[in-house]
Amino acid sequence: VPLTHMTGLLLLTLFLLEPGKTMGYAHSLCLDFAVTSQSRPGQPWCEVQGSMDTKPLLQYDSDSNQVTASDSLGKKVNGTKAWSDLTGTLGGVGRDLRTVLPDIQLGTEEARGAPRLQAKLCCQLEAERVTAASWHFSLDGQTALLLDAMDMNWTLVNPGATGIKEQWQKDQDLAEHFRKLAVGDCGHWLREFLGHWENILEQEPTGNGAGVRRW
Repeated sequence: VPLTHMTGLLLLTLFLLEPGKTMGYAHSLCLDFAVTSQSRPGQPWCEVQGSMDTKPLLQYDSDSNQVTASDSLGKKVNGTKAWSDLTGTLGGVGRDLRTVLPDIQLGTEEARGAPRLQAKLCCQLEAERVTAASWHFSLDGQTALLLDAMDMNWTLVNPGATGIKEQWQKDQDLAEHFRKLAVGDCGHWLREFLGHWENILEQEPTGNGAGVRRW
């Protein structure tokens, strides 16, 4: 595997795992979707956890079709237009992911029960600009694909996902949908929330800034 490929994968993974800590003075918004093709009574087929700079922002589930604000930021911005746009989008994205779920096969032993797709959408803002945006797709806990939405570069993590990678690359409408959500919508929501977030941070004790990670 080329060194440049491995380096790119490492950097993208660092961003996905530690949003908000990868660059100094950068902020991040992440939405974690968990979708199943079938669900038992009383169990939602779609759940979403949202966070900003790794701190809880919101929770959503398809059963109630309601979004609950988490922590002080969510409660402060839940009356804004950006919040309304964001929460109104979650159910639709969940349905889109549920639609593509049957196409995903990792070429491994069949899992018992309905497969579970985890899709993590993250974007990063620095100096009012989106500097990183990505998707991280896993099936039943196994990482399958990474998408750098800034340059639409797909990284195959699990060889069993080769087929779905090729299929999604050819589906220009789906690829553009993923790009718009990550770079456009996510970046817009993050930008709108940022003013409220900075007001909250000003009220919290701050450290000496040591240990801030940079790419």
